[in-house]
Amino acid sequence: MTDKRPLLRTIFDAAVAAAHPDVVLSAHLRPVPKGRVICLAAGKGAGAMAAAAERYYLDQLGLAPERLQGIATTRHGHGVPTRRIKMIEAGHPVPDEAGLKGAEQSLQMAADARADDLLLVLLSGGGSANWIAPVEGVSFAQKQQVTRALLRSGAPIGEVNTVRKHLSRIKGGRLARAGQRAEIVTLAISDVPHDDPSAIASGPTVPDPTTLADARALVARYDLKVDDAIGRALNDPNNESCKPGDPAFARAQYELIARPKASLDAAIKVAATAGYAIIDLGADLEGEAREVAADHARLALKAQAEGKRVAIISGGELTVTVRGNGRGGPNQEYALALADLLKNTSGIAALAGDTDGADGGAGSASDPAGAIIDQATFAKMKSLGLDPKAYLDNNDATAFFTATGDRLQTGPTLTNVNDVRVILVDAV
Repeated sequence: MTDKRPLLRTIFDAAVAAAHPDVVLSAHLRPVPKGRVICLAAGKGAGAMAAAAERYYLDQLGLAPERLQGIATTRHGHGVPTRRIKMIEAGHPVPDEAGLKGAEQSLQMAADARADDLLLVLLSGGGSANWIAPVEGVSFAQKQQVTRALLRSGAPIGEVNTVRKHLSRIKGGRLARAGQRAEIVTLAISDVPHDDPSAIASGPTVPDPTTLADARALVARYDLKVDDAIGRALNDPNNESCKPGDPAFARAQYELIARPKASLDAAIKVAATAGYAIIDLGADLEGEAREVAADHARLALKAQAEGKRVAIISGGELTVTVRGNGRGGPNQEYALALADLLKNTSGIAALAGDTDGADGGAGSASDPAGAIIDQATFAKMKSLGLDPKAYLDNNDATAFFTATGDRLQTGPTLTNVNDVRVILVDAV
């Protein structure tokens, strides 16, 4: 069988390239205002977005440098050189002190914005962790603890953000409230299923439909062990997020500049050009990674049994309910579950990767983006005596794919439009 790894990587890279800030941002930037351009960026694409904004305003439009200022807070390893916009690299998925400083400085800069300024807010996935501003009465350590508990619970990202928004002074529309004297333009790269603006970076500049009661219900549903201070904060009416009709949004505009579906379409185009019939499962899949993998394995085996040559392509954001103490992320766990289910087959190869370049992990720029599996994986499993079920039980997909040599290593991609999963099925 022909090696499908180069094609799998080409499909994945096409999805990433379609959402890169250098490609998608400049067409959406606004003209120079009477006053200053104040750029506040957060997320894994924040560095590249800020640099693209600098090129547009300083080089293309000739804006005087002193009229452009700002702060970009991104994940460690995702920063890029900038001229006027300060670059801060911060923790993700668990916030750190750098993110705390980035959020405080961003709130202050927004509050200092005047009526003739443009407050340009550039958002991408990861902004929720990068901008950390706990409400009064909640310590930084307590906010970190509740974030860890949420991440381990298996809750979908929208539910995670519902809790985070009600423990924050910047999320849930509060950045817009801080900067409401200025014109506010938010340009966002979507990393959430269904492209909900209130979920992207926890919606710092848009109304929030969720409530304190919703957040309390989620803490109870997932039986989260949180400090008493968290409970008090979620019962304090002062911590309710901004709702539609709030004056904070009187001069606020919001635009999505890149969506997961567009990236998935780019991936589909490459696979179709390579001669595969497409099974498009959509850009909004959610669910437990190993359960989704089981569904997709059945689909692949059925197609092969029918003699079909297909590419099964999906996006969205899967979750992992952590029960073990290993390392990994939803894409690696999905790939590991696939490897277990397909190990006795030939003619099937798959890739699962996070378009930001890091799948779970400890927040390091060297974390894998996901994994690739094929016949070589199955042979290595057998020769090394690896039991994928044991690794699944310990949520230790990274160790498994380190042993087989199948980690997908891309490094920071400087964007984030969720996950891309591709299964190539050939007749045997």
